[in-house]
Amino acid sequence: MTFQELENIRKSAKEALAVRLGGAPTDEYKYHVLVCGGTGCHSTGCQAVAEELEKAIADSGLKNSVKLLQTGCMGACQLGPVVMVYPGAYHYCSVQPGDIADIVNDHLKNDKIVERLCYRNAAGELQATLPEMDFFKKQHKISLRNCGLIDPVSFEEYLAVDGFAALAKVLNEMTPQQVIDEIKNSGLRGRGGAGFPTGLKWQFMADQEADQKYVICNGDEGDPGAFMDNAVLTGDPYSVIEAMAICGYATGASKGYAYIRLEYPLAIKNFKKALEVSYEKGMLGKNIMGTDFSFDIEIREGAGAFVCGEETALMASTEGKRGEPRPRPPFPAVSGLFGKPSTINNVETWANICPIILKGAEWYAGIGVGKSKGTKVFALAGKVVNSGLVEVPMGITLREVVEEIGGGIADGKQFKAAQTGGPSGGCIPADHLDASLDYETLASLGSIVGSGGLIVVDESTCMVDLAKFYLGFTQEESCGKCTPCRLGTKRMLEIIERITKGLGREGDIELLEELAYNIKQSALCGLGQTAPNPVLSTLKYYRHEYEAHIKDKTCPVGVCKIRGAKRATS
Repeated sequence: MTFQELENIRKSAKEALAVRLGGAPTDEYKYHVLVCGGTGCHSTGCQAVAEELEKAIADSGLKNSVKLLQTGCMGACQLGPVVMVYPGAYHYCSVQPGDIADIVNDHLKNDKIVERLCYRNAAGELQATLPEMDFFKKQHKISLRNCGLIDPVSFEEYLAVDGFAALAKVLNEMTPQQVIDEIKNSGLRGRGGAGFPTGLKWQFMADQEADQKYVICNGDEGDPGAFMDNAVLTGDPYSVIEAMAICGYATGASKGYAYIRLEYPLAIKNFKKALEVSYEKGMLGKNIMGTDFSFDIEIREGAGAFVCGEETALMASTEGKRGEPRPRPPFPAVSGLFGKPSTINNVETWANICPIILKGAEWYAGIGVGKSKGTKVFALAGKVVNSGLVEVPMGITLREVVEEIGGGIADGKQFKAAQTGGPSGGCIPADHLDASLDYETLASLGSIVGSGGLIVVDESTCMVDLAKFYLGFTQEESCGKCTPCRLGTKRMLEIIERITKGLGREGDIELLEELAYNIKQSALCGLGQTAPNPVLSTLKYYRHEYEAHIKDKTCPVGVCKIRGAKRATS
């Protein structure tokens, strides 16, 4: 397919999607009805809702005036199954098959919205459309721009939202170094956890001389509570494919691997389909769009080990070996997959590439704060009223996310802490609710941005018990290669379990701290080095709870089952 042929298809595709892009319907359909097909909505029965909608639309004689499709995740997972009706972006929540008759008869046949299915905020105010909903007002979608808007596997719908325009631009107008400079100047940092500058990583590989280089997508999202990569892979797979090809052009790589964990069957299914179509349309393979550039992508399905999110372990697993990390240097840009120079980015990082190429580095760098540019997707969960995926500008405060987007703490309880960065992160207490969510601020508070897990807990949560949960996870997921991680986290877990049973003793807190700092300094990989963070952050802010368990044999909030415990008084 040539550049011109691509643009010709795009023109007609944009017209077909006009109603969802804010314009008037320009195709034969009066309504576009979208059913959220994200993992959350699947778990609450979206498939039955979609089937009932299809039947009801056919029975009502509306097949020629109503377009029905399933999309990726729309974000408001707490409210699923979600049905969206355009024009207007009417957002119907918690829809069940028994509700479909009302949507068809009232909205699709008589242009009257079904208010009982629309969202109402905590004050009871009707917020019927997506732009009106508090959950979305402060969001700025870049990585998730297409999720919930388009058919994930439709080539034409992806073109309608400027899909493959960035790849066409770099192949037609930019040198490889200009592409790298654009990414560098944007300030984009890796969204997988470490926050390393993406453009610099690309430059390192471009500077290597080799007969073969590789581009890798890290789709092994193992953090408890994190599912943003799953949403992008399921809801917008072409954007990852296009970005990987752009990186291949910029760095001199001709082959890419997408490593996706097996627990994401929808993501794998949609990514495979998007790969197949990309080859059919000439967006992958030899001489892409008639140029000299050729690029191939293969999928590797990971078995689901947390350690395989670490880049050297992921590459070992991709090679068919046991997924274990190795010491660095050499860094992957010098000697990575199969011993060749390799660049690895996580899914969310890839999802930022095409908008940067199309809108420019200056545009992207203008979003965010300080050295944290652009947006970040957080998987908001826990004791908030509204949970789901939220994409916000870097620098937004924790309070804005919890109280305005999340709707505050559920059941009228008080905010106690937010765990950011998953099992590698730490807990932020109420005193820091106005902290900026960016790399530097969270690090100064003893936590990290990480991959974006953001779990809110209320006053009924025991922080010692919470630290035990995360430590138990990292201990269970330790690959066992290095002693500090394998045995150090095990000893820490034994101590903290003893404390939660009322068997703690004087000196346990100091021993936990000593072990934690030793592990941070000596573990082989980043996952081991950060494993003690939940313990250290809870010791920093909630030391009194540890002391209550040890000295008073009391769990202050009554969570831990302490035999013969004193009753909590507060």
